[in-house]
Amino acid sequence: MPPTTTFERPSNVSDALARGRLGVPSVIFFVLSAAAPLTVVAGVVTTGYAVTGVTGMPLAFLVVGAVLALFSVGYVAMARRVENAGAFYAYVSRGLGRPAGVGAAWVALLAYNALQVGLYGAVGAAATPVLERLFGVSPAWWVVALVAWALVAVLGLLRVDVNGMVLAVLLVAEIAVILVFDLGQLGHPAGGSVSLAALSPDSLLVPGAGALLVLAMTGFVGFESSVVFSEESRDPKRTVPLATYLSVAIIAGLYALSSWAMTVAVGPDRISAQAGEQSVELIFNLAAAHLGDTAVTIGQALFMTSVLAAMISFHNTTARYAFALGRERVLPAAFGQTSPRTGSPRVASLAQSVLGLLVIVLYAVNGWDPVLQLFYYAGSGGGFGVLLLIATTSIAVMAYFARTRAQENLWRRLIAPGLAAVALVAIITVAVDNFAILLGVAPDSALRWAVPAAYPVAALVGVLWALVLRNSRPDVYARIGLGAESATLVAAPGFDGEPARAGAGAHR
Repeated sequence: MPPTTTFERPSNVSDALARGRLGVPSVIFFVLSAAAPLTVVAGVVTTGYAVTGVTGMPLAFLVVGAVLALFSVGYVAMARRVENAGAFYAYVSRGLGRPAGVGAAWVALLAYNALQVGLYGAVGAAATPVLERLFGVSPAWWVVALVAWALVAVLGLLRVDVNGMVLAVLLVAEIAVILVFDLGQLGHPAGGSVSLAALSPDSLLVPGAGALLVLAMTGFVGFESSVVFSEESRDPKRTVPLATYLSVAIIAGLYALSSWAMTVAVGPDRISAQAGEQSVELIFNLAAAHLGDTAVTIGQALFMTSVLAAMISFHNTTARYAFALGRERVLPAAFGQTSPRTGSPRVASLAQSVLGLLVIVLYAVNGWDPVLQLFYYAGSGGGFGVLLLIATTSIAVMAYFARTRAQENLWRRLIAPGLAAVALVAIITVAVDNFAILLGVAPDSALRWAVPAAYPVAALVGVLWALVLRNSRPDVYARIGLGAESATLVAAPGFDGEPARAGAGAHR
């Protein structure tokens, strides 16, 4: 008799998410959907070429992919020991202490909420060409955003594997159309010959390459969310590492191929000018010339669903961060409740939906630009916040292994995360220096400093809140970073971040 898979159904008072519902493919679908491949190829790649004038975008994606692969070595090594939907929050808590962990949690909530709600500003622009072409209508952006919001809100309350199946359909179609577009571009090279100039190291070793690396990094945002779904994965010690490494490899390879194919079709000497003139439409205009109008319609429809898939993925990630904090009472306990029927983080999901609705209404009423002032500002700011979290987590991983003396080889506990931390700090430095370029504002604009400065402020608030909890609610403070174990474990005397089971004196 063949073995059957069983799922744990949470109770009405569960502090745990439903286990065993996600395999490697499902986790990859969540990760890649957050990365939004078609949105990156159409938007980030063309922006990179237009803003920097540097043709080394394919190499930039490969370099960033290598840095994130180094980061992932320590990241997944720690994931084998710390299973927590709070991911960055939990790892920083275990490595650098509870106050730093709560500071990281506040940064994560700000960054992921910005990424999620920012996409509501993009979905209207993405849907307009499709609706005009197919139905001859052009609704206001906020009408499309509200429809998308309602769909995301409903899916957020359903089983996580249902969300995974929806993302699977959208993502497979999205990647398929990207590859078809790439083949069309490579089959029609400018000047009649395929140019390899964009793959030469000389194309990246030029002024402006730093800003290009920062933009390339934004294309990977979401890869880190594999760990967020560890509690809901089947065999997380195998699922999470495999999903993380495969996601980084797929993203780097797909983006490098697509950005190179674009230079082949346009010409390396003309790509910057054409990207500046045509922006997002460049990839669709190339498809129209090489593949016909039907391919363009399909591509534009999938561009719209790419934004929708990213919304769904970021909604799930954000809700799970809030759930992890509620479960440990760092946020109100209601955030730590799961649905008895679906196992979803019900209250956290609803709270994220309410925030999205408020943002849509606020922008619609005030007539603010949804693409520039919502999608672009929030997306750039959110991506920078995730970059800060990744760098901080690299340091936390080294501190965790140094303090706990957990059995792990030198490469995983020190060398790989150390190299990643150095590279990530360098990219952060470049990002801060080029933030006006990243936002598309004047160098003297207040936003140039206000957006990146929001994260140190959020981190400081989190640290102060942790200190308040230490003095006023030591029982809550002791649970910080424990995840599902926080409901059944207590801190041993001299507790240093490693949980001990109630009644047991040994650290785990």
